[in-house]
Amino acid sequence: MDAKSQLDNHAVKPSIVAFCREQGADLVGFAPVKRWEEAGEVPREFWPQSLWAPAQTVIVIGMQMPLPIVETTPSILHEELYNTCNRELDSLAFNLVRFLNRQGYASYYFTRDGYGSLKILKKRMYAAFGHVAAARYAGLGNIGLSHNLLTPEFGPRVRLISVFTSLILEPDPMIAKALCIQCGACAKCCPKNALIPREDQLLADYDKLACADMAAELTRRRCYPCGICTKVCPIGKDRSLYRQKGYAQKYLQEEQALAANPDDPDYQSWTHVRKYGSWQKDEKEGEKR
Repeated sequence: MDAKSQLDNHAVKPSIVAFCREQGADLVGFAPVKRWEEAGEVPREFWPQSLWAPAQTVIVIGMQMPLPIVETTPSILHEELYNTCNRELDSLAFNLVRFLNRQGYASYYFTRDGYGSLKILKKRMYAAFGHVAAARYAGLGNIGLSHNLLTPEFGPRVRLISVFTSLILEPDPMIAKALCIQCGACAKCCPKNALIPREDQLLADYDKLACADMAAELTRRRCYPCGICTKVCPIGKDRSLYRQKGYAQKYLQEEQALAANPDDPDYQSWTHVRKYGSWQKDEKEGEKR
């Protein structure tokens, strides 16, 4: 690392973190592009340096999805939160790129989703760049049974975006210890049985098409995304903030309890939100009304 790079590393990184925090980021992490090659997990064409040759560092930014809103899923409230978070992330990344470019540090950002529709996604089940892997390499968390990124602060209830920069910045250490406790709640509560736990590895077998089908159904009902796996995950300090530890049984029994009594008082705060602002399935005919 030359003298200028060392100066950049020590002077610019704190200013980047401060900028992101002021713009609303909850999490900020830094990953050197060499980590993609070192890990050998992501095909070369998806590496940041393959997408943009000058890239030296990837800055990954996260915003929380507040737990009580996620718990109402599927609902218009959850949909609006999801869309708001996405807009804020795109705006933040765009502004960070401009902030860095104005200082002479060439930068580029990759939008938080990277696909135009579920129909397109079902034909090719990848975006051009993966923020989950980037966030892991940037030290924000690691991947759980559900294939979601788990963070110490919010579990999987976080949205992500990535900024590539030509700056060589000090990397953040990766989190070595697995955060997932393999409780299996995400698999047990999945409405499409898209997650099948395995004994020989942490990650479950994941049926992406089944998951996409659920997303398409909820899109038609105007209450996407699903988010059940993020809702039920016990990981995250946000559970202490909202005093919602020990909710596993409530989540596991929700489907059966509401089938027996749609007005079950234990779930009233969630079902009330679901009744308004989006199409609901008719229980008798199985169709939207």
